[in-house]
Amino acid sequence: MKKPDDDLDRAFARVRRAAKAAKLPEIEPGTSYGTPALKLRGKFLMRVKDADTLVFMCPLEEKEMLMAAEPRIYFETDHYKGWPAILVRPSAADDAELHHCLTRAWRLQAPKKLQASLAGQAAAGAAKPPKRKSHARQSRKRSKPVR
Repeated sequence: MKKPDDDLDRAFARVRRAAKAAKLPEIEPGTSYGTPALKLRGKFLMRVKDADTLVFMCPLEEKEMLMAAEPRIYFETDHYKGWPAILVRPSAADDAELHHCLTRAWRLQAPKKLQASLAGQAAAGAAKPPKRKSHARQSRKRSKPVR
């Protein structure tokens, strides 16, 4: 006999494979509301709500667009209205879509330094522009006017 936990574990295993493929740093397994979840430094990225529903963090400005563009994949319930999270039907989402969901959630939750380190890895070898001096330092180094 199949247990409900088996369906949650199967859905979570699929998301974990997508997370591994995405190579996003510092993603860790955890729980949220008693269900399997992925977190970044303890911050919520996603969870398996039930076997047919995943919850991903998502910027509010992208949420409406995603639901309009792909309503068979993305949706929300009244509980999630106005909250930066989107519901995903794993049966309708392919692995590439799950990868995008994870990346979007990771970027929303990752500190700027961690995001920069990932961008630096992606640019592998690209020269960094020189750091600009702050205005305060520049003003102290100005020479006195000639009289």
